[in-house]
Amino acid sequence: MVSQEQRRRQLAREKFLRQQQRRTAARRKTHARNAVIASVLGVVVVGSVVSYATGVFKDDGKKANAGAEVTPSPSAPSKAPDPCEKPAAGKVAKLSWKKEPAVTVDKSAAYTMKLATTCGDIDVDLKTAAAPHTVNSFGFLAGKGFFDHTKCHRLVTKGIYVLQCGDPQGTGGGGPGYTIPDENLKDKSLKSGIYPAGTVAMANTGQKHTGGSQFFLVYQDSKLPPTYTPFGTISKSGMTVLKKIAAAGESTGQGDGAPNATVVINKLTVSKS
Repeated sequence: MVSQEQRRRQLAREKFLRQQQRRTAARRKTHARNAVIASVLGVVVVGSVVSYATGVFKDDGKKANAGAEVTPSPSAPSKAPDPCEKPAAGKVAKLSWKKEPAVTVDKSAAYTMKLATTCGDIDVDLKTAAAPHTVNSFGFLAGKGFFDHTKCHRLVTKGIYVLQCGDPQGTGGGGPGYTIPDENLKDKSLKSGIYPAGTVAMANTGQKHTGGSQFFLVYQDSKLPPTYTPFGTISKSGMTVLKKIAAAGESTGQGDGAPNATVVINKLTVSKS
């Protein structure tokens, strides 16, 4: 007859064996499940690679029929850090006039223009005697607050090297509603078709006498036809600010686009010395 102690040990041994069997079965089941999961993931990864490759080399047929080579689209250029401050509070004034203001500027006096921008002040000595209509117009517009809070909307970094400003719309299509005549196109500073660094000149439509309010600042010698009125020279400290703006680059990566720097003219003033 089996003693009570022997019976207890036998039951304990049987319980242990049952536990071991359950653990072994559980391990086998887990292993099988993991194998299935790994297999499915492998299919997904392979499928993703195939889909990606198919997307890259996919041709819509039109280019193939034309014999053209498929070129991947260029990636968006990385944007340089903005070296400028936030614009001052205020909005661009919506102002327009039908005709050029009467010329009241003192042609024998010295005038300066100051662009108080978010990137620093840019001071300009104006060529009043050589470009009286242009200087007079800038004095008039500045007095009306026309340039205040406007963006410098264009930076060119290839071929020519200029920052363009003076458009209240910020698109390159705005102006004061009137035009002014071209002036000073034979300025002695313009040699061999070069607008030297430090020049401030009028933008135009490419036609004669179509200057309005848009102007450009040259930060590096630029080869241009002598059809843009040069009416000022940037100070040394102003050139430092201008080069800082240029160093931040432009947004397209193609050499002609909006500056990465947030260049806003908080206030533009013209003063008689």
